Amino acid sequence: MTSAKTTATWNGTVIAESDDIVTVEGNAYFPLDSVAPGVLEPTDTTSHCPWKGDASYFSVVADGQTITDAAWTYRQPKEAAAEIRDRVAFWKGVVVS
Repeated sequence: MTSAKTTATWNGTVIAESDDIVTVEGNAYFPLDSVAPGVLEPTDTTSHCPWKGDASYFSVVADGQTITDAAWTYRQPKEAAAEIRDRVAFWKGVVVS
């Protein structure tokens, strides 16, 4: 059986694509290595989730345009969220389908 690929696009540009998606709280987490090279730029933004841990954010860069803090990852998630380690999720206009 072949799984359909899930894509993340911004302004019509595919920035990530994978058939290995983990969905948590309605967010699709892509493997970090499924993101196109040069798309993610680390920012200083962080947030904290009581059950997932501390998130680090990235700006998304595609076609010469940047969306600040449009992606996040949990580099060292708590045990309850271990399945999202080494994965990234998107928002702020990035379309996941």
